[in-house]
Amino acid sequence: MTDETKFPPEKNFPAGYEPAKVWEWQKGNGGQFASINRPIAGPTHDKELPVGKHPLQLYSLATPNGVKVTVMLEELLAAGHTGAEYDAWLIRIGDGDQFGSGFVDINPNSKIPAMMDHAPKGGGEPVRLFESGSILFYLAEKFGAFLSTDTRVRAETMNWLMWQMGAGPYLGGGFGHFYAYAPMKIQYAIDRFAMEVKRQLDVLERHLADHEYMAGAEYSIADMAIWPWYGRLVKGGAYEAGEFLDVASYTNVIRWTDQIGARPAVGRGRIVNKTFGELSEQLHERHDASDFELKTQDKLDAQKEDKA
Repeated sequence: MTDETKFPPEKNFPAGYEPAKVWEWQKGNGGQFASINRPIAGPTHDKELPVGKHPLQLYSLATPNGVKVTVMLEELLAAGHTGAEYDAWLIRIGDGDQFGSGFVDINPNSKIPAMMDHAPKGGGEPVRLFESGSILFYLAEKFGAFLSTDTRVRAETMNWLMWQMGAGPYLGGGFGHFYAYAPMKIQYAIDRFAMEVKRQLDVLERHLADHEYMAGAEYSIADMAIWPWYGRLVKGGAYEAGEFLDVASYTNVIRWTDQIGARPAVGRGRIVNKTFGELSEQLHERHDASDFELKTQDKLDAQKEDKA
């Protein structure tokens, strides 16, 4: 069977489309985020990153991957780890901040979040950190928190952390892209990724039927990694796809989501570097614990009005 018989061009989308022998980039491809997508790495412009007063310097945005890290930092502080104080600087990915030379020096992959630890254990040169799962693991190791020393619990925590890192792209870059952001609706792509997302939700639903948290009885970095992605999804807030995916049927995931969301540190972490939604839930930058009370966007806007 030839390719033309197996894949007749008239049934392709768009009709008549056939892949070229060598792919070429066409600017504008990629739907809503076309302006920041490109097939090469490296910086597009010179820009140093700011450095604040704390050893931990976070450069991020409140996407699910960014929220993982700010939740972890706020949980560490709530648990009494004062060394986890941090500066959180806003990286506006829609403006291409992630392609500045300073950011690329930390993360050559130009994705948020990225972090520098200027006071690593054992001293020495600062440590650069990128990939949200790597940052969670590093912080857990550094502070001895939210990652059990028990062999079996630790292994289960890492199992689920790695599960999220592998599963997340199907939810975000797969389903989310084709359902919400692509410039046209392609049934095959939406159906393919919806099936996978529902399979993943069923994995969580079955597991959480018998476990309070992802690693068992202990709240861990696995919960912090999974909650921003799948918690938001089952509450209907991701891609406005709640009804489409029948998220209300995943009752165990919803129970777990609500339990995590009720934690005060999670409530703080989820608004750091946030630039959308209610103004009272936007803390564009975080440099001190008092910022949650004094510098959310509604309060900053009110101060500007008072001065006007």
